[in-house]
Amino acid sequence: MADFFQPTGQGYLVRLTVVPGAQRTAVVGLHGDRLKVRLAAPPEKGAANRELIAFLAKALDLPKQALELTLGASSRVKVVEVHDPSPHLAERLRLLVPVPQTP
Repeated sequence: MADFFQPTGQGYLVRLTVVPGAQRTAVVGLHGDRLKVRLAAPPEKGAANRELIAFLAKALDLPKQALELTLGASSRVKVVEVHDPSPHLAERLRLLVPVPQTP
């Protein structure tokens, strides 16, 4: 399975599929080679994009200014650039994916 992120010279590119209008913001899991995120914001006037950046910043323990939506401003398929060359960022990104529960 391919990672949903790839390193760049300044950090990582994160590939996402988003579902706006959810009851709460949360990572659902992987959707192919993308991270699927439900957003508790409507897809209107950039509200879902702002919610996505705020959610990722908090989950990765980074300032919002370290994240930039580089592709998909008006689409459910998005790419966010994370400007943080920290070697531990890859592990923090992997930890965003929920672990499946076994019954």
